[in-house]
Amino acid sequence: MNEIYIWLTTFGAIGMAILALFIRLKAIKHPATIKKIILPPLFMSTGFIMFLYEPARPSTLQVMEAIAVGLIFSIFLIKTSTFEIRNQQIYLKRSKAFVFILMGLLVIRIIFKLIIGDSIIVEELAGMFFLLAYGMIVPWRISMLMKYRKLEKQLKAGFAVTAET
Repeated sequence: MNEIYIWLTTFGAIGMAILALFIRLKAIKHPATIKKIILPPLFMSTGFIMFLYEPARPSTLQVMEAIAVGLIFSIFLIKTSTFEIRNQQIYLKRSKAFVFILMGLLVIRIIFKLIIGDSIIVEELAGMFFLLAYGMIVPWRISMLMKYRKLEKQLKAGFAVTAET
């Protein structure tokens, strides 16, 4: 039964990655806003409720490992997320590398899950992957917010017509 859960969650992860890719590609067509940058981690934070369920709680070492891996993965997202000013509005700049990075992270995650999936119970593994994802999205979004604010100041000061960050 554990193997069925591993495969179901693997296909679920693939589906979520494809959905995230489509959402990201759609988002670059509209101006970025602070709300669009801040809200995803806030909405995702409701996932911490899973830790009220005892089997989903990883050990302290597993928590630190998951967050550390998330922080490392966030570097790739931070490097590929830049903004540009178009028509006096701030847009997220399309990055060809983002698609490959997202797919690469997905492949690494799936391989990691298949390797350790039998040695950690499914609920605990779900908690670890949630922490990994949260450890990845928070620094990424903070970086995006800082880049956005910098361009926003340039835009308000009238310095940037086509500036990029």
